[in-house]
Amino acid sequence: MTSFKQIEANRRNARRSTGPTSEQGKLRSRRNAVRHGLTAETVIGALEDAEDYTAFEAAVIADYDAQSAVERELVLRLASLLWRIRRATTMETGLFEIQARHLLEFRRKRDAQRNLIRRFFPSTDLNEGPESTSDQATQVAMSEPNADPCSPDFAQCFLRLAHLPSYPLDRLSRYEAALWRQAGQTIFALHTLHRRRSWDRRSRQTLEEEWHT
Repeated sequence: MTSFKQIEANRRNARRSTGPTSEQGKLRSRRNAVRHGLTAETVIGALEDAEDYTAFEAAVIADYDAQSAVERELVLRLASLLWRIRRATTMETGLFEIQARHLLEFRRKRDAQRNLIRRFFPSTDLNEGPESTSDQATQVAMSEPNADPCSPDFAQCFLRLAHLPSYPLDRLSRYEAALWRQAGQTIFALHTLHRRRSWDRRSRQTLEEEWHT
């Protein structure tokens, strides 16, 4: 059995403890909350912040008045599915950004080669073709946050993605569609349980009124 002196010593040590101080220690401590349960299956610790997911999960929970264990599990599952749908949108944006960087790098190398040819062969007539935009103008256009989504640059990025052997856009589309299907089923189940609960409440009230009359 633990003696009284040992208990007091443990209490003093606990009061002196300030937790992890290094960034790696804080990161490990932050992941303690996602070792078990649905959060651990949803959050990617190396890429996502568990605290952001916790706040998002709390917002979804606040939209539903879960009364039973089944409803609570469904709400948590819905939060997980919606988080993954948001992740799918982020992945799609990342795919286009990767292709945009490849496009800019291709144009930079192409312009450098043309400039080199013009330097040594000034009389050479180079056909600029449809991609005659200068590298500086291209970088400005691609870096603007409100760039026209119908611009040729976006179309070229889409075509490059669509013709990749791995078909990332098709796979991402199927992944997102599956998540939306599961989210819809979860929402339907929650609404069904909510209507059943409301119907049971009204039935009990009706029975109580009939009993008192």
